[in-house]
Amino acid sequence: MTLSRRDFLALAGIGGAAAALAGCGGQLEPADVTVAGFGEGASGTLNLWCRSDTLTGNEAMVEAFHAAQDRIRVELTPIPNSQYVTKLATAIRGRRPPDLVDIDDIYSALFIYRDAFTDLTPLIEELPYRDRLSPGHLGLATKDERFYAVPFLADNSVLFCNLDLFERAGVDVDEATGSFAGYLEAARAISALEEDVYGWSYPGNASGALGFTVQPHIWATDTDLIAGQIGGQTGNVAGNESVRRTLELLRTFWEEDLVPPVAYADDASRWNADYLSGRIGMKPASYGVIVPDADPALLERTEVRLLAGPDGGVSFFDGGDNFAIPNGAANPSAAWEYVRFCLEIEQQSNLPAGGYTPVRADAATDAFREQFPLAVAPLEQLDAGYAPLSLSYNRIYNQPDGPWLEMFRRAVFAGEIEAAMDEAQDRYDLILRQGDA
Repeated sequence: MTLSRRDFLALAGIGGAAAALAGCGGQLEPADVTVAGFGEGASGTLNLWCRSDTLTGNEAMVEAFHAAQDRIRVELTPIPNSQYVTKLATAIRGRRPPDLVDIDDIYSALFIYRDAFTDLTPLIEELPYRDRLSPGHLGLATKDERFYAVPFLADNSVLFCNLDLFERAGVDVDEATGSFAGYLEAARAISALEEDVYGWSYPGNASGALGFTVQPHIWATDTDLIAGQIGGQTGNVAGNESVRRTLELLRTFWEEDLVPPVAYADDASRWNADYLSGRIGMKPASYGVIVPDADPALLERTEVRLLAGPDGGVSFFDGGDNFAIPNGAANPSAAWEYVRFCLEIEQQSNLPAGGYTPVRADAATDAFREQFPLAVAPLEQLDAGYAPLSLSYNRIYNQPDGPWLEMFRRAVFAGEIEAAMDEAQDRYDLILRQGDA
């Protein structure tokens, strides 16, 4: 199965989108979102582009929207993940943009910082649930304290815990999942249960998947591997104690055989297989990676926690998608009417059925908790979510020849932690100076 974030996490082609992005902004006029009646009573055709990964969820949303009204018809166009940035940039440069785009939130800034999206700030500020929207998504939609996109759906990294293995090992889940010391104690106890049972799992040759699941340990300490604002960013790797301790933990997992030996070559092509087998105690992943294919009996004996820092604190990768209205959209009023429909609690509460989670904290109602218990944890601490705002994210974290994966492998598998961090610092600095323009 093609998983919700797998293609995104393995992207290598987007690095070639720079040429298409150049000059794609500033050519088209933004919609006047302050005009009376904007986003109300619209009609006609709404051209919506979505990522291929989110097609199923978007199809369900469009079907519900059509059932709710008959004035607007949505024409949904799925775009392969690896082609999305290039195709959208090409459409904008050709003055033929869609009316609405469902874009991976981590790539929102590529267009926002080229003035290609409409300023939605007045509309977002008027939403009655504005303060309950995902701050991580909004952070990636922000330039100069203005919002150019709005959260749509979430795809967050969390920690899946197999309760059967925890109980057999005599380890308490809450005590074990609050710090690195707890992780290590639990991983050792679970790995000692029997052959081919392991306390932890990571895909050691999948750059993006590692960025998705490892970085939150660092963010939980209120630090990042990138420092500064776009236009003047530098690496924050060498001498970063949180980075060092995180790599040391993952190195210990490898040295002590607390992760499967296939971790060395694992490219995340079967990211969920080891946990679904019931032989992994703790698995950092997303709801869409684990839940859709899991045996219901395993899910009954699974609990989810956020990812902890070395001595406490928690975070998660605030992934997923944002909605944006490109400048020059032919039917922007219909676009905003559709956006508001998608953000209603009823629609947000159904997102886990398609492998995603809501972007509204107030979606965690009693009924939601009962139906989707493994989707609740991020909603309870939505402020703990984060994703780096950088035009260079893809080149650093997703490309297989980027500095993130090289640092991970040199530190974790070769044990050269300090040297790996020093080398990564130089490469982060170089890429961030170049930007992604």
